[in-house]
Amino acid sequence: MSNNNTNTIVGLLAGTAIGATLGILFAPDKGIKTRQKIADEAINAKDKIVETAADVKEKVASTYSDRKESLDSQLESVVSNVSHKTEDVITTLEKKLKDLKEKNKKLQKTA
Repeated sequence: MSNNNTNTIVGLLAGTAIGATLGILFAPDKGIKTRQKIADEAINAKDKIVETAADVKEKVASTYSDRKESLDSQLESVVSNVSHKTEDVITTLEKKLKDLKEKNKKLQKTA
């Protein structure tokens, strides 16, 4: 989830909480009832924020997990390719060593 989307969600939640609080404050009701409504709305807003934070955390964790799996797969592929290349290099070096040994034998016979 992008930072812009997260900011939008937080802004909407904050706006909702502020709007509900202002609506309660301007409603004609007794002070104790108004304070109780504000407390209830604050608890509801807190619960919504906690829920949204949990959703964002889950999405971030999911994205991280997907990227980690992708990186692990890429690393495994690189290691496999390097392993094959290593075998090719070793084979080539063994052939060159064999050729050098044969040339050395010929040089020792002529000397």
